[in-house]
Amino acid sequence: MRQLCLRNGLLYGFMRLFSSPLKTLRGASRTLRVDQFCSVVNMSSSLQIELVPCLRDNYAYLLHDVDTGTVGVVDPSEAVPVIDALSKKNRNLTYILNTHHHHDHTGGNVELKARYGAKVIGSATDKDRIPGIDIVLNDGDKWMFAGHEVHVMETPGHTRGHISFYFPGSGAIFTGDTLFSLSCGKLFEGTPEQMLSSLRKIMSLPDDTNIYCGHEYTLSNSKFALSIEPENEALQSYAAHVAHLCSKSLPTIPTTLKLEKACNPFLRTSSKEIRQMLNISSTANDAEALGAIRQAKDSF
Repeated sequence: MRQLCLRNGLLYGFMRLFSSPLKTLRGASRTLRVDQFCSVVNMSSSLQIELVPCLRDNYAYLLHDVDTGTVGVVDPSEAVPVIDALSKKNRNLTYILNTHHHHDHTGGNVELKARYGAKVIGSATDKDRIPGIDIVLNDGDKWMFAGHEVHVMETPGHTRGHISFYFPGSGAIFTGDTLFSLSCGKLFEGTPEQMLSSLRKIMSLPDDTNIYCGHEYTLSNSKFALSIEPENEALQSYAAHVAHLCSKSLPTIPTTLKLEKACNPFLRTSSKEIRQMLNISSTANDAEALGAIRQAKDSF
């Protein structure tokens, strides 16, 4: 099936329509009830990415290399939806990629590894906290998924061992709980300074990079973002679009870096409006501003 879809990352001032295959999301989410979504596939790449709803609001991501048949999964919080997705297409699983150790990102590791013999990949910092880990990676490492180069980026803040997986050939990054659409992760094990550094690493990537994050939080994030930057017209348009997608039980992910730079308050720490709304001093540095925004979000 094909239908025209609005590509999230090029909306709101830089809108364009493109034709994209409409696929069925595998795995039954208990609350998302997502039936179909607009799959964003880089046609210059043989890597296909499929969203798999898990738990209450998590996303796992199936990676399929068309040329070799190699399959991986990013952050399988539970095994059953992933197994269902693989079974429906008669695929095996070669790799399990974890962005961090939290159970809602690694809960399916052991069962999937036992069933498929897949190798578990994660941060060297978290090697004692990721179930079944086989391959440890560090910041700056380059790892190959089939024929796709993967850049490993250390992105601590949410946890101390958090990493993100960047596929430059496909223009995609898996950010786990470091960067969400319109937000960033809670600072459970890190500092505002660490989170700011991590976000800046991601912000250094090309603007058209597709961001695949760990949760469907965008609707609630948009309400907070509007509360502290209500005059941001790009944010107003995006928030309306997010509300429309969610009313249709459609995912808001992937987003793009360009869109997030225009709308995400955690990437906009220098915004005068945000600083005035939260009484952040004009002399406060960006890390202090990020900490204040995070504190406000936590109590929103």
